[in-house]
Amino acid sequence: MRGLIFRYALCSLRYAGIGRPEWVVNIIYMNAEKGKEMPDYSLADNPSTLRFIFYPREDVTPCPENAFDLYVPVGSEVAIACRFHVGHPQWAWILFFHGNGEVVSDYDEVASVYHEKKLNLAVADYRGYGASTGVPTLSNLVRDAHTLFEATKKALSEKGFRSDLWIMGRSLGSISALELAFHHPEELNGIIIESGFPSVVRIIRHLGVPAPGILLEAIDQACLEMIQKIVVPTLVIHGERDTLVPLEEAEDIYRHLGTKEKELVIIPGATHNDIFYVGFQKYFEAIQRFVLKTDRAKKPNRDA
Repeated sequence: MRGLIFRYALCSLRYAGIGRPEWVVNIIYMNAEKGKEMPDYSLADNPSTLRFIFYPREDVTPCPENAFDLYVPVGSEVAIACRFHVGHPQWAWILFFHGNGEVVSDYDEVASVYHEKKLNLAVADYRGYGASTGVPTLSNLVRDAHTLFEATKKALSEKGFRSDLWIMGRSLGSISALELAFHHPEELNGIIIESGFPSVVRIIRHLGVPAPGILLEAIDQACLEMIQKIVVPTLVIHGERDTLVPLEEAEDIYRHLGTKEKELVIIPGATHNDIFYVGFQKYFEAIQRFVLKTDRAKKPNRDA
């Protein structure tokens, strides 16, 4: 699993690298499903900006034993790859959105650790990542999260597995996780935010990306207002020494969450790229405890 650390660390360096483009962002509101409002990232979807957000890799591995792949159509001739690691049909399922330099196959080995905790794991890519087609943008990332969520529930139901879900987002994946928590509170048991941030604006500011004349405060405020309306149980996990996404971002998410069922777990000594390894025991104990506590199904055989 050393390769996962190296590849993600490399992408993080590029993310904060030389030659940062001017960040062209504006904020408007658009009517989303169920009459809710959400930030519109479309004005940030230009190549010079996106190359500092997304680092797609085309790495693809054969599907492991006790797993299956699902390709979800999200547009004209565009499909996103998801990999489902099955430990037991009646264990809880976590739908996982990974970081900006990762792909689903990076979690082939990690899935076994979730199985040890009696948890199933489904990992979703973004457009252009792994076996997925298309080009990643912020707007697509948010929009595709809804399609992947519905497709995941349908696939699990058709196979006779538990179809109620927990959503987990790591780093960039926190955007997808918070989006789904806001729009689908009745359909989720809970969400887990690992090494995440309240809005992409925080990364712009932290990395010093130029944004002259742009009202960054507006988009940041819109995201905070969305988080304040999230009512599903939430677990926030963050590394104490994370310098890419500072701990203050996790604390800000926790503080603004509308739900009363929330927990912040800080991994001592961990950074953005080694949190999984430095805090291995605390990390997985927190996830397992959170899922057990928020399991609404309460099926007698869920621990079979």
